[in-house]
Amino acid sequence: MKTISQLFAYSVLIFIALVMLGPFLWLISTSLKGTEEIFSWPPVFIPKHWQFENYATVWNAVPFGRYFVNSIIIALGTVTLTVFTSALAAYPLARLSFPGRSLIFTAIISTLIIPQEVIVIPLYTLVLKLGLADTLIGVMLPFSTSAFSIYLLRQAYLTVPRELEEAAMIDGASTFRIWWSVALPLIKPSVAALVVLTFISSWGDFLWPLIVLRSPEHYTLQVGLSMMVQSLAANYKLVAAGAVVSVIPVIVVFLFTQKYFVSGILMGSGK
Repeated sequence: MKTISQLFAYSVLIFIALVMLGPFLWLISTSLKGTEEIFSWPPVFIPKHWQFENYATVWNAVPFGRYFVNSIIIALGTVTLTVFTSALAAYPLARLSFPGRSLIFTAIISTLIIPQEVIVIPLYTLVLKLGLADTLIGVMLPFSTSAFSIYLLRQAYLTVPRELEEAAMIDGASTFRIWWSVALPLIKPSVAALVVLTFISSWGDFLWPLIVLRSPEHYTLQVGLSMMVQSLAANYKLVAAGAVVSVIPVIVVFLFTQKYFVSGILMGSGK
């Protein structure tokens, strides 16, 4: 009976995985087709003639390389700032005792209910006053930390045995040294999970870069793809090829960090 239930569970999971992968596989198929096969009926899933030159064409049709580099800079910068600031902010909320700690943590968590669209205008006004409009830093800085990232790392810190920190304190280590040398290395899985989630969020962000960036040479890949779709709206194979290229970095990051991802999420959930 147990074997049958496991087989059923795996079958359901495989079916769900195929349903989720279906649109992405069709996107890859479209990016490798010629124009005739895209509009053929019945639909052709596996192209008869693989058109790899679609990727070269879309790369040269717009400054795709520049958009790609801008997105990488913004994503890596956002990940670095988010991990550093959140790790610093979460540690005292988890380990240090000071008046109003619970109130501060509650206030931080309560910001999770505020949609990004609500704070776009105040953020843009702030970026303008700081002179960071139409700059990559202006895209990165407002989202260099988040309530979720602080919560995730705080919960991870709570799993670190206090005895290790007390031993370091007896040896004369400062609070910063304890955080850097003891607590932070022990929550690497949660940090890795935060890196993946932040990278995906930053890489796929469209609204904020669209508002802040004005010069085409500063466009991110998502904004550049949007402009490309407007100019190549009827050329579906090139649009599909551009979309596939935009997804590759996310897949690469996840593949390199997947062994830490699940354990990091579980650690951050307090389980």
